[in-house]
Amino acid sequence: MKVRETYIKDLLILRPEIHKDERGWFMESFNQNAFNHILKNFGHKPQNFVQDNHSLSNKGVLRGLHYQKFPYGQGKLIRVIQGKVWDVAVDIRPNSPTFKKWVGIEISGTNQVQFWIPPGFAHGFIALEDNTHLVYKVTEYYKPEFEEIIKWNDSELAIDWPVINQESITLSIKDRNA
Repeated sequence: MKVRETYIKDLLILRPEIHKDERGWFMESFNQNAFNHILKNFGHKPQNFVQDNHSLSNKGVLRGLHYQKFPYGQGKLIRVIQGKVWDVAVDIRPNSPTFKKWVGIEISGTNQVQFWIPPGFAHGFIALEDNTHLVYKVTEYYKPEFEEIIKWNDSELAIDWPVINQESITLSIKDRNA
């Protein structure tokens, strides 16, 4: 697996090894030992996942920016199995040198990129194609009473979403009222 850090030190982009032949392809999408070895190599503590989530979104659906407050912060390992998203992580750790900075990457069923977002980050994405399936593992169970949402177009964050116009975005009521 190839791994690289983003300009925000704790965010990792993972590219699994894909074995292709005339039948198609095969990849190991997750291995707990290998993942924890990667984290250790980048100076992070091991993580265990407690839940897998799967969302289906059509083009223009924007979800986020979501996070859970301490002590129930969720680390997320994001991947797309079909379609394409532009995925965003925002550093919300007050003592971090990159506080309120963000990283956005394209993840698709074609490029097979995975995005590790540790606890202490808000997460969101916009579907760039219809019938987009995003799946992710989380390190903490969902606790609605600890959930927080940051408005997707917060002017202080100035996230450069790949959007032609705001009317083309579909938001949940919860995200609209963030």
